Amino acid sequence: MFGKKRLSDKIDYEKLNELIKFSRNLIKLIFGVSVVALIVLITYIGKEWNIIHILGDVLSILSPFFIGVILAWLLDPIVTYFQSKGVKRGIGVLFVYVLLIALFILIGNLLIPALVQQINDIVAAAPQTLKSLNSQLDVFINNIAKTYSIEAGVVKENVDNVFKNILDSVMIDGPSTIITIIKTVVSGGLNFVIGLLIGFYLLLDFDDFRARLAKLVPVKHRDEVSKLNDRLNVLLRHYVYGTLIVMFLLFICQSVGMSIAGMKAPMVFGLFCAVTNIIPYLGPYIGGIPSVIVAFTISPRVGIGVLISVLICQGVESYLLTPTIMSKTMKLHPVTIIIGLLLFGHFFGILGMLLATPVISCCKVLASFFIKKYKLWTVEE
Repeated sequence: MFGKKRLSDKIDYEKLNELIKFSRNLIKLIFGVSVVALIVLITYIGKEWNIIHILGDVLSILSPFFIGVILAWLLDPIVTYFQSKGVKRGIGVLFVYVLLIALFILIGNLLIPALVQQINDIVAAAPQTLKSLNSQLDVFINNIAKTYSIEAGVVKENVDNVFKNILDSVMIDGPSTIITIIKTVVSGGLNFVIGLLIGFYLLLDFDDFRARLAKLVPVKHRDEVSKLNDRLNVLLRHYVYGTLIVMFLLFICQSVGMSIAGMKAPMVFGLFCAVTNIIPYLGPYIGGIPSVIVAFTISPRVGIGVLISVLICQGVESYLLTPTIMSKTMKLHPVTIIIGLLLFGHFFGILGMLLATPVISCCKVLASFFIKKYKLWTVEE
C-alpha cells in the first residue's frame, strides 16, 4: 500500500520565500510611489486652485499667533525646568522673557548699527563694483578671444548691455527697493512684538493648552498620540536648537574670516552665508559663491582670501559643528534630502527649501508610526 506524499514535500520553500520577499518589496514600492504621488497631487491641486496663495495670505495675517506658538513651544522646556526646581511658573516665564528681551537688545545694539552701515557701504559701492566686474570680464573675454581666435566685439557688446541694464536697475529701482525693505522690516518687527505678547500668555498656561489639544484626541488613542507627539517635539526642538547654534557660530567664523581677508561688509556676507547654510547641501554654495565673486571684484588677493575663508568655515561646519551639535537628529539619506529640497524649492521657493528637511523628517516619523501600528512591514527605527 502506497502512502500519499505530504503537501510539505511538494512545496518549494526557497521559491516561496523569494515570492514573499518580492511581494513585500513590491508593496513597499507601491506604498512609496503612492505617498509621493499623493503629495504631488495635493500640491498641484493647491497650486492650480490658488490654495497655496490663499494659505499664504492667511498665514501672513496670523503670523503673530504662529510666532507666539513657536516661541512658547521653544521656551517651554526652560520654564518647565525652573518649575521643577520650585520656581512658580509665572515667575519662571517672566524671568525667561526678561533674559530673552535682554538678549535681543544686546544683539541689536551690537549687530544692527554695523549691519546697517555695511549695507549702506554695499549700496554705495554697487556701481563701482559692477564696473570693476565688467572690466575684469573684458580682460577675460579678450584673453579667450586671443586664445581661440573668437570675435570678442559681439560678446563684449552683449556683456556691456547686461551690465548697463543692471546699473540702470540699481539706480532707478534702488530707492523703491530700500523703502519696500524698510516697510517689510517694520511690519515684521511689529508682528514679532505681537507674537512675543501672544507667546508670553500661551507660555503661562502651556500645560493647559496642551491638555486641551489632547482632549481632541479619542481616549483610546490618546496614549499613543502623546508618545508620537513627544517624538516629534524632541526631533523638531533638537533641529531648531542645533540649527540656531550652528548658524550663530558660522556667522561669527565667516565674519571674522572675511574681515581678515579684507572683504567689504564682512558681517553682511557672513550673515548671508550663515542663513543660507540652513539649506542642507545646497546652502553653502548659495551663500559662498556670491561672496567669493564680489570679493574678486575688489581684488584677486581679497577674492582668494574670502575663498579660503569660506572653504575653511564650511569645513569646520560640516566636519565639526554639525556632527557635534546636530548629531544624527534628522536621520535622512542625502538623496532624500536633495529630492525634498528640489520639490519644496520648486513649489514653495526659498521658504520651502528651509522647511524641507524638518517636514520630511516629521513625515518619516509619522510613516514609521503608522507602518509599525498597522504592521505593514518591519521597519528600522
